[in-house]
Amino acid sequence: MSVVHRLRAGWLLDHLSFINQCGYEICDSFPYPGGVTLRTSVTSSENHATSTFPATSSRDGPGLGDTVEETEGKTAKTRYVFREEFFDIFKPHIAAAPEQQLLQGDPEVSLTEIKASSSAEEHREGTKSGGEDSVAAGIRKKRKRKCVFNQGELDALEYHTKVRKLVWEGTLHLVQEGLKSGFLHHATTELSCGKNIVPGHIGCGLAELCEMAKQFPAVNDSDHRAVHVLDNETSIPEQDLLSRVTENNSNRAKIIVLMGQKYLVPPKSSFLLSDISRLQPLLKYKKKYDVIVIDPPWENKSVKRSNRYSHLSSWQIKQIPVAALAAPDCLIVTWVTNRQKHLRFVKDELYPHWSVKTLAEWHWVKITRSGEFVLPLDSFHKKPYEVLILGRVQGSVKEALRKSEDVLPIPEHKLIVSIPCGLHSHKPPLAAVLAEFIKPDVECLELFARNLQPGWTSWGNEVLKFQHIDYFTVLRNET
Repeated sequence: MSVVHRLRAGWLLDHLSFINQCGYEICDSFPYPGGVTLRTSVTSSENHATSTFPATSSRDGPGLGDTVEETEGKTAKTRYVFREEFFDIFKPHIAAAPEQQLLQGDPEVSLTEIKASSSAEEHREGTKSGGEDSVAAGIRKKRKRKCVFNQGELDALEYHTKVRKLVWEGTLHLVQEGLKSGFLHHATTELSCGKNIVPGHIGCGLAELCEMAKQFPAVNDSDHRAVHVLDNETSIPEQDLLSRVTENNSNRAKIIVLMGQKYLVPPKSSFLLSDISRLQPLLKYKKKYDVIVIDPPWENKSVKRSNRYSHLSSWQIKQIPVAALAAPDCLIVTWVTNRQKHLRFVKDELYPHWSVKTLAEWHWVKITRSGEFVLPLDSFHKKPYEVLILGRVQGSVKEALRKSEDVLPIPEHKLIVSIPCGLHSHKPPLAAVLAEFIKPDVECLELFARNLQPGWTSWGNEVLKFQHIDYFTVLRNET
């Protein structure tokens, strides 16, 4: 189960377990050239125990330690599990002072104290330039400012002061449960010496491919099917993949090849890989969704500097055709950065524009394997939490009452606590935590997705990013 513990404050999630329960198993009638299968020892990331499974090999033949078995005429089930090292977050990205650490700090901190802490943090960063050459030090000196907070920073500090106790106490209780059950482990020399994984680039440039697709000739609507159902083929023409919703209706995962790269598609899932200007296939899909999760690429300074992915303006986000996609009383969940400008925009402009009533504000809290915040809770520049704003599309009262039968009301505040993936913007799954607030077997959609989920439709210009086969380890079992 992806939910390890559920308390009044929220949930402790196992993101890795969720991925590995998605059914990434593929039948293969030709296990190995020449009718042999290699057996090697691999680690199962689902139960954290070492066991021996048949595994594929990239070598031309068997090597030392491999057992060769005749498998001619048999069908192999190849199982893929997500690489566990991407969740090996052993230590905080920035170490907190002892009084700020979760298990011994004080949940009650005033705005004045947080301001003082932030000023001290600014001062520490300013003194780091001492060891630099004179040119670099001169540049930093020009940029250095007096510790006077602008209005945006004051708003952020005020917000943090309001939610701090909820985040601190709720996380503490969930971490304590995780330590008791053994899901989390107290920091040891072995853990503290571990390095957090920062993977290199994997896969082709999906966003760039979507940008290129704008140059493709227009597709004749009368001759064009809105859906492509995956059969046994693996290679799909780029134009088909970029202009139609792709479905895997089977009970097993499928592998597709795009620009020479392999991607895993989980069972009972569908997706559209496209730019935001090419949403028509999703609208022609003619589905209405009961849950829509949105993770917009918010505009901010770090995104502009890094050029890591394109961002959208507030105006562009408002143009997303939620009304055309949402069923009556649809639950809308939007991921928001900690900038107060974006939080106010969602509550005061975006949701009213979409006829959505704001119901709740939840927080995703990121911790290490030993239960520490990945960043100091009172860090000035970045926080160890992100915000989710939940609301419902406003429809007829009769429809709302009908849909709310046997479903719990959305709590005003909850925490989702988890070890984050080392891959940038790989958010934790929400299916398990939302299950008790929605009816079973509803239609779910994720916008700006970077991965796929069974039972969900996903859209984005990087929707297959974390489905790349290189993010997975291969386990092979024969039948």
